[in-house]
Parts: sequence; C-alpha cells; structure tokens
Amino acid sequence: MTRPERLTLVERSDSELPLTTQAHLLGLSRSSLYYQPVAPSQEEVQIKHRIDVIYTKYPFYGSRRIAAQLQLEQLSPGRTTVQRYMQEMGIAAISPRPNLSRRHPEHQVYPYLLRHITSQYPNHVWGVDITYVRLRTGWMYLVAILDWFSRYIVAWELDDTLELPFVLSAVDRALGRAQPVIWNSDQGSHFTSPHYTARLKAANVLISMDGKGRALDNIFVERLWRTVKYEEVVRREVV
Repeated sequence: MTRPERLTLVERSDSELPLTTQAHLLGLSRSSLYYQPVAPSQEEVQIKHRIDVIYTKYPFYGSRRIAAQLQLEQLSPGRTTVQRYMQEMGIAAISPRPNLSRRHPEHQVYPYLLRHITSQYPNHVWGVDITYVRLRTGWMYLVAILDWFSRYIVAWELDDTLELPFVLSAVDRALGRAQPVIWNSDQGSHFTSPHYTARLKAANVLISMDGKGRALDNIFVERLWRTVKYEEVVRREVV
C-alpha cells in the first residue's frame, strides 16, 4: 500500500485511536499527520528548477559552480542557499569521492560487493536511487529500482517529500515481483535505514553500498534519470 493510500486511512476525528497510534500502525511519520504544507515561493521553485536543469546537464557540478552559473543567469542565491537546496533535492556532484549522499551516523553501512562483477542475467543486480523531478509550481521526488542487466524498471514511486515511506513502498513492490541476488545503492540515510535493510535481509538479498571511489556505480540509474528528465520533463516544458 502506497503512502497516499495509507494517509487516506487516517481518521482525524471521531476515532477511538489517537493519531500517534494510527501513525504507528500505518507506518507513517507522526509529524506528517500534523504538518500543514506551505507552498514554496516562486523564487525557490525557479531556483530549484534551474539547479535541476544545470545538474542534469552537468552532473559533475558542485554547489560552487552551480551558484556561479546561476549568478550569470541573473539569479543571485548565495552558495549556502544552493548547498541547502541541493541537499533538500537529494543531489550532489558526481565525482570520485566518498559520501556523495548524506548518511545517518548511527546506521550500519554495508560493504561494496560489485568490484570486478558485471551483471550477468536478469535479477542478478538491482540498483536503487532517488531523484528530484520538477513540476510547473513545485517538485516531486522519484525513486526507482532498476535491473542492471535488462535495464528494466522493477518498481518506482513518487512523493512530495523525501521521507522514508515512499522508498519502502517501492521496495515492497519490487520484492513482490522478484528477488535479486545483489541490491546496490549509495550510503544515503534512506538506504542505510534499518527499516529498509530489514526488508532486503528478509528476502535473502545481498546488500551492496557504494564506497570510496565508487561514484559512478549507479551509472545505469543516472542514465535513467537523464532520459526521464530530458524526454518527459524538458520536452514537455518546450511543448
């Protein structure tokens, strides 16, 4: 069951169960039930969309170069603002260095299992990643699980926040269809979460995480993001 479907089950009034209990039973964040969304400013939307365009074209650009490019375009966010927006968008420059995604300091990190290994058959190696998708008045986050051999998208999920449940929904849907031998990700907090790794362990999947110098390991998913953004976002914007 997806997060939006679980949200529809929440009874905010005339319920025998308090919201805290309902959140626990439905696997939802309690704070999300009280949160009243506030639309982002037009300036924030514009800057984040431009960051996404620049990053999609130049994924090796960091916050310094993106900030400089924005200034050339007469947009004037400081580098600190660009860094914060990139963090909120879940993106970081692709370069051969460790810790491209923010990891939770208390979560276990698993070893990298794909050194000198190439995917040889369907369901041998799967990769998972999250990207930012711009909309006309806001944005969404897209998580996808990709079979590295066939390039088949096993499962995907969209959400308007970077909270964990939408990732878990995609994982559950993927594992309901098949089980890979190896499941690879970066070391971001979503993918080191015990709720996430417990699902993979229960399915007897070997967990692999990109380590130092492995920035391009999820290149197949990165290519997918570029295809989605150029063909399904940029093309439609032009139209």
